[in-house]
Amino acid sequence: MFPLLGIVAGVLAGLLGVGGGLVLVAALAWLLPLHGIPREAAMHAALASSLASIVLTAASSAYAHHGRGSVLWPTVKWMVPGLLLGGWLGSGIAVKMDDQVLRWVVAGYCVLAALQLLFGKTRAGDAAALARAPTGLPMSAAGVGIGAMSAVVGIGGGSMTVPLLVWRGVAPVRAVGTSSACGVAIGLASALGYALHAPAGALPEHAIGYVYLPAAIGVAAASVLAAPYGMRLAHRISGLALKRIFAAFLIAVAVSLLV
Repeated sequence: MFPLLGIVAGVLAGLLGVGGGLVLVAALAWLLPLHGIPREAAMHAALASSLASIVLTAASSAYAHHGRGSVLWPTVKWMVPGLLLGGWLGSGIAVKMDDQVLRWVVAGYCVLAALQLLFGKTRAGDAAALARAPTGLPMSAAGVGIGAMSAVVGIGGGSMTVPLLVWRGVAPVRAVGTSSACGVAIGLASALGYALHAPAGALPEHAIGYVYLPAAIGVAAASVLAAPYGMRLAHRISGLALKRIFAAFLIAVAVSLLV
């Protein structure tokens, strides 16, 4: 089951700039209790395991997008310090939150991000300005917030990074590629935080803190192979269609979590 989830996560990573984290969190929260994980720890374990798997998933997606020239590395360089700090802080906050609170946070933020994609406007400007990669301290500051929120909801940050970059005038497919690279930093810092911030004996076995290793490894192994196929789809779909797919994906996940 975990490698099957990894295939879905990998395709989504390449297509939407996310490590499939939103799908993974919802699926793992349901599956992990069947593998002996206490129900009261299932949501935290789902978040931590999703983030750990995202490291390789996002790296594979970023590598594939880099080959197409769709990763804005100057933007990534400015965002990474904030993403690392935010991921570490966010995981520390999440381990102290109640399972049901985390579920509502994930669902609520998915809906907000979807609405922004559907109705948000791209910043006006000349073509040369819009072609430049967004950089500077504002992008680093945004990275802190994106990293923290991503850690709390168990994702690679694509549903925040992509709308931010699109609003700054970046083409959607390049926003997806850049988001994938940013997801590596988020996954590393957040998974490490869930491993070290977790109370002793948080999970019964096969785990480091809240990171359930069979899920993290199984998902990552398959998603790395699937991510390039999602990337190819992203380059064949128009920017407007990609935004609509992303928004529909977010709303579907929010509904599934609440139901």
